[in-house]
Amino acid sequence: MERTKSIAVIGNYLPRKCGIATFSTDLVNALSGADGELDCWSIAMNDIPEGYRYPEKVHFEINQNIAGEYKLAADFLNINQIDVVCLQHEYGIYGGEAGSYIISLLRDLRMPIVTTLHTVLEKPSKKQKDVLTEIAALSSRLIVMSKKGIEFLTDIYHIPREKIVFIHHGIPDMPFIDPNFYKDQFGVEGKQVILTFGLLSPNKGIETMIKALPAVVEKHPDAVYIVVGATHPHVRKASGEEYRHNLQRLARLRGVDDHVIFFNRFVEVKELCEFLAASDIYVTPYLSKAQIVSGTLAYAMGVGKATVSTPYWYAKEMLAEGRGILVDFKDSKGLASEVISLLDDDIKRNAMRKKAYTFSREAVWSQVAVDYINVCNEVKAERACKSRFYLKTKNLEQDESSLPEINFDHLKTMTDDTGLIQHAEFTVPSRQFGYCIDDNARALIVTVMAQDLVPEDPELVRLQKEYLSFINYAYNEENGWFRNFMDYDRRWLEEKGSEDSQGRTIWGLGVCSALSREAGCLALSTTLFHKGINMLEALEHPRAIAFALVGIHAYLARFSGDSEVRRIRDKLAVMLFDHFDHDDDSGWPWLKGDILTYASGKIPQALLLSGQWMNRKDMLETGYRCLDWLIDIQKEDDHFSPVGSNGWYRPEGEKARFDQQPIEAQIMLEATLLAYNMSGQERYRAAADMAFNWFLGQNDLKEPLYDYTTGGCRDGLTPDGPNMNEGAESTLAWLLSLLSMQGFLANQKKLHYTNFIEE
Repeated sequence: MERTKSIAVIGNYLPRKCGIATFSTDLVNALSGADGELDCWSIAMNDIPEGYRYPEKVHFEINQNIAGEYKLAADFLNINQIDVVCLQHEYGIYGGEAGSYIISLLRDLRMPIVTTLHTVLEKPSKKQKDVLTEIAALSSRLIVMSKKGIEFLTDIYHIPREKIVFIHHGIPDMPFIDPNFYKDQFGVEGKQVILTFGLLSPNKGIETMIKALPAVVEKHPDAVYIVVGATHPHVRKASGEEYRHNLQRLARLRGVDDHVIFFNRFVEVKELCEFLAASDIYVTPYLSKAQIVSGTLAYAMGVGKATVSTPYWYAKEMLAEGRGILVDFKDSKGLASEVISLLDDDIKRNAMRKKAYTFSREAVWSQVAVDYINVCNEVKAERACKSRFYLKTKNLEQDESSLPEINFDHLKTMTDDTGLIQHAEFTVPSRQFGYCIDDNARALIVTVMAQDLVPEDPELVRLQKEYLSFINYAYNEENGWFRNFMDYDRRWLEEKGSEDSQGRTIWGLGVCSALSREAGCLALSTTLFHKGINMLEALEHPRAIAFALVGIHAYLARFSGDSEVRRIRDKLAVMLFDHFDHDDDSGWPWLKGDILTYASGKIPQALLLSGQWMNRKDMLETGYRCLDWLIDIQKEDDHFSPVGSNGWYRPEGEKARFDQQPIEAQIMLEATLLAYNMSGQERYRAAADMAFNWFLGQNDLKEPLYDYTTGGCRDGLTPDGPNMNEGAESTLAWLLSLLSMQGFLANQKKLHYTNFIEE
């Protein structure tokens, strides 16, 4: 399984003061620490216009109330080609009704989404339910931190169980120590410490514990109740410190103000853990059952605290089996009784502490990070095997009026005075990767095919000479092979290129010899063609042989009387034909012992040309059989879905869905147009249309690969959408496809040269 290399976490982030900010910060740090090669960072939500002074892990900020910024964030994530986005969901931290603005961001993302649900409502409003249902539909997984959340999602929101994953709320990994170790630093040495922490708001029920405190103090005069946490920012904005002041007045009224200590500040995790470690009993006296998760309770259990809580959903689940004690909501007498019971019985209290601590080992951040990474790896692998949604549209039959105009702008951008640059970063040539003969040979084909279709472009002859000059310089007189790779400093990186590059070069030279009307180019291409064919009989790989055969048939379409080339053609055709086991009835009609990989359509194309020129019925039958099989296995309902390069296709295995390469559509288009011209069967014309329409968005992801603004083509279809780089190979694949379709529809005489059918 391919591992996840980058994760972006969307949510609040420290120093914003809230529980989700703490969670997101801890999650990013834990993920980064779990895998040193994992690039993990955050997109932070701002609730104030000026934002916060974030650390370097925050790469982008969104004003939660400005809808347009969500779209910008999606663009930012897509441009950075993040593997997985991990959304922290809580209705209140996103703008729009019920936090609906976040949906516009999720809809625009090209990568899988894993959503952590910090709230799952039992009785949502219609809008709240709609928002969560939409988020679930856009997410590959939903992570919940309680089993109750799974129940609600399946029963109330009707989300498939297989889409839901339970992972504990993360906690720091603290040792199990004696509370007295930390008490002196808070001035409570010798005291029995009861603790509650978290941002203060009226729903926390702290008044219940203060009302219970007189009975506790009567039995244990050294007991103190520490309340750690600042007032929640939104509560403070609405009503100031009214709630805290009411609690202080209540303590004075009950005569326990000397036993209540308020630490009115937001504490960092390290200090918080020290507060927890110093306590003997932890109390969460919340007023409502509707609490699906509580980070404060998870932290307390992780430090090994004996806990008394009201029976909200998360507490009932976490404190089961003797890991804590539950009392009714607002039951101050019951709360006092249970606290006293624990303070009276050291053995009972310590046994509860150990159960809580042991149970929480699965929730330490190091383990939680591994669980998150495993989920991300799963969804990334799933996306590689299937599309984000199933596309079902009518196959478009192309005519001349529906074809895009031929646009060489990007090809010209990628070409300098040396030749065609291999790669691009987005739409900008990437000089550090230099040049290769593969691309320059295909670019040569583009320029000569375009002579009749774009006769008014004076640049075509100049480009034709540029690419042919590169090929001429690539020929190595010492060994008779063409070099392939050249760095940007014009230094060859090898003495001879791969077999594929030899075959593609002969293809390009053969087409130039067949089609070029420029006398100098015709002479040089023919000369280089004859030099190059001398090494063809040394080729072993069938794809290289197939490329060379297509070029040879192009040459013979113009110089059919060249008996030496015919002899070499005959030998190569037999070599290619012999790569098949013609007695194999296994249902795998492909090359002997070979998996289905790249540029497969070139092989039946070469067999069809050879069989027609050589009058070999057996070659024709093998060519049609292979082509029919390739059409069938690369068709999803009504659109072309080529074998992906991320795994290819093996006998007895499954076809890799991604990454889909433009070269596959181009080569299938050429092969099926040839088959249609030879046989007249409409199924081949339909297959050619499907291959062409793949570039325009009739594909697994309904995403166009052709870039109308530049004339370039994106580098492939990944599980998350198009690879936004527009390199040479992909742009040439598009131009070759467009020129082939234009020539086919124009029904020109040169169509025979394009397909190299013998008159």
